[in-house]
Amino acid sequence: MSVTRANTLTATWASMTAAAAFSASAIYPLLALLASVATGRAAFELSAVAPTPLDLPLRGALGLWTREGTPLTLDWAARADPRLTGDPLIDRPLLDAWAAAQTGAPVPPFHLPGADEDTLILAAALAVTADWTTPFTDGVLRPSTGPWAGRRLASLHRRTADLTPLRVAATPAGPVTLLTIAGTGEVDVILCTAGGLASPQAVLAAAVSSFGTAAPARKGPGVVSSLVDAPDPAPELLVKVPRFAAATVHDLLAPGLADAFGLRSATGPSPFPGISSAPLRVATAAVSVAAAFTAPGFRAAPVTQTPLVPMPYGPPAPATARRLQVTARFDEPFGYLAVHRSTGLVLMAGWIDDPEPAR
Repeated sequence: MSVTRANTLTATWASMTAAAAFSASAIYPLLALLASVATGRAAFELSAVAPTPLDLPLRGALGLWTREGTPLTLDWAARADPRLTGDPLIDRPLLDAWAAAQTGAPVPPFHLPGADEDTLILAAALAVTADWTTPFTDGVLRPSTGPWAGRRLASLHRRTADLTPLRVAATPAGPVTLLTIAGTGEVDVILCTAGGLASPQAVLAAAVSSFGTAAPARKGPGVVSSLVDAPDPAPELLVKVPRFAAATVHDLLAPGLADAFGLRSATGPSPFPGISSAPLRVATAAVSVAAAFTAPGFRAAPVTQTPLVPMPYGPPAPATARRLQVTARFDEPFGYLAVHRSTGLVLMAGWIDDPEPAR
């Protein structure tokens, strides 16, 4: 139930944004916690979004902070994070250090306004990492058509004999190609594209809703199949994707998002008897996410660019057969999902429209 609710929240957010990185699953446990200690309208709105708890299956930072001087219940005082002063120059480094320590990786810094008394600060940070079970090789991608035509992009290439990771979903946005890149630690990354025939928001929302049911396919947006001369008839999947890095902080109280996350009433003075006897309001709610798609894996922070070298395929073997070669080429803006394999929880999502240039 919690995974379904969290993924629904991700799909809702995806339909509203084309950000390079965002994570609804990072903030969902905080919303469920807040719902459990609230009453009145705030409890109703929060419970509609996050009615049940969710344990994140990986390392993340989740914090609910209060101002110094706010009276706390005994239960909450026993587990409360260090209190905030209301001075951003003091509180911001405290939150940034907390996020880095909890995630074990650099994440974008939080930006806090000055908080008055009787306020709550919601903060979440997530760093998703995985090594590819089959690594990529650095290369160069030169799109000839589309928004990236004429650019030299830092890219990642690989060849595998398994065609099953390539699927196409029939969605309200049209056919969406989904390519699963298996990683270690129960984390897979799913690349998605509609070939420029649908908006980024529609593609991402469709990918979240359909990645678990899409059928294997050998043709679709960004996919070309052909018979080629080869040393054996075993089929081959060739993947070409730009290397990318993304790091973003999202204000969850921005127009539209406060309602999507059930925080509208909580931003005004509301009763949270599980935290304090005094009325509280959510003054700041933010989530910080970072990711990088590199040759060895999905990393939690941008990587240093290095010179690129040609792909070391070696001399071709003599052709003795005809092989089905399926090429999945992500040479125009595309989306991605980082998914926990065993639960199906979407940990992170994003839309890439400005990948790294080749050096």
